[in-house]
Amino acid sequence: MATTLTSKHPTSSGRGHRRSNSEAGPPMSMSKEDAARISGRIDEEIRREHARQKEARKREVKVMLLGQADSGKSTLQKQFQLCYASRSLDVERLSWVPIVYANIIKAVRIIFAELEYETTLHIPNEPLASADIQHELASLRVRLLPLLALEATLASELSGGVSITGGRSEAFVRLGWQSLTAPSWAVGTDAKKAEATSRARMTTTLVARTMAETVDDIEALWMHEAVRFYTRQRRIRLDDSASFFLRHIQRIAEPEYSPTNDDILHVRLRTLGVMEHSFPMSMAGRSYNWTLYDVGGARGQRPTWIPYFDDATAIIFLAPLSAFDQYLEEDPKTNRIDDSLQLFGAICANPLLKDAHLVLLLNKMDILREKLDAGTQVRKFITSFGTRPNNFETVSDYFRSHFLQVHRKKDDANRRLYIHFTSMLDIKATQSIIGLVGEAILRKHVADVGLA
Repeated sequence: MATTLTSKHPTSSGRGHRRSNSEAGPPMSMSKEDAARISGRIDEEIRREHARQKEARKREVKVMLLGQADSGKSTLQKQFQLCYASRSLDVERLSWVPIVYANIIKAVRIIFAELEYETTLHIPNEPLASADIQHELASLRVRLLPLLALEATLASELSGGVSITGGRSEAFVRLGWQSLTAPSWAVGTDAKKAEATSRARMTTTLVARTMAETVDDIEALWMHEAVRFYTRQRRIRLDDSASFFLRHIQRIAEPEYSPTNDDILHVRLRTLGVMEHSFPMSMAGRSYNWTLYDVGGARGQRPTWIPYFDDATAIIFLAPLSAFDQYLEEDPKTNRIDDSLQLFGAICANPLLKDAHLVLLLNKMDILREKLDAGTQVRKFITSFGTRPNNFETVSDYFRSHFLQVHRKKDDANRRLYIHFTSMLDIKATQSIIGLVGEAILRKHVADVGLA
């Protein structure tokens, strides 16, 4: 017969029953005075917490980096990081290795694509009119095919396996991309993330080995007379930083390569979505928490900016003046300077940003000077430039006046516009400008929130 366990109930009489009621019964009712005192303490704590949060918000500085794709936003973010949070840059230094490799492979691919196109033109008295030169370049291409074949795999790993419209193999990154190339101890116990990190690390190792095996061929390609000729003619158009990496290919292809600050600043990095970067800044003995929002600048990504406009302390708008001879990748009929002017006008007129400090950086002045010195004519691409002298000072002032005119027409808030000519790759000059910009933004913020 099965045994059933039963609980023992207290008896219905005697001291045991009374003790049970005393121990398990409801608590005594609270007096009105005690309830009021407790309620007052709770209200006071809520008021104190609200005051603490309000004080903390006063020390939050929210800065948005805006501009079209390839305007220098990510490079400016890295300059801020170098200036105010250099240790964080050291921590993620090795994460930039595969990005540098991706920049080099892309440059090699573009060179061969442009040479192939020039070959089809059959222009006499040019390097590619020579059968011997065509044979030399074809041999280099065959030897570099193993490296070129890795571009899509490397891009996929850096992009987290997500592709973008058009099927391009170029790498792009999203928030948290550094974790994909982090050392194993930094990944933690997330199995999925650990697997992705392992794949990215294996791909990077394979690319490094292949680049070391083909480094002399990469250098030979870059120094080849045909490449030199068409590059000077601006018929081979590479990213602004490509020549830097190709000049330093022997150093980059060394075992145990670690990117320098210059390497990191020169990297061309396509951003997808919004990247957040926070670091402390101090002024007059007070510490402020800066958050930079680096946003993707392609036309299709610009609607994603709007949710971040609310409560923006400042807008730093970057306009690359060197792009006067270039057109949008997503709209080949639109000149990039025209697009920058239209975008800047929209930012000036946006009511959500009417209280934001406005800074305009007319960027890539070093590249603008190089193009003008090489004889590139502005009027060929910007017809309104007319017959003005094609020198650096005239061109710079011409474009500056157009941005000033847009600001006067579109900015109903009549804000002061701070303008600087910049070359983001000039560390010393840019750090000086960052100091001026940062101080101006902080002073306005302090005045606005009443911390002065």
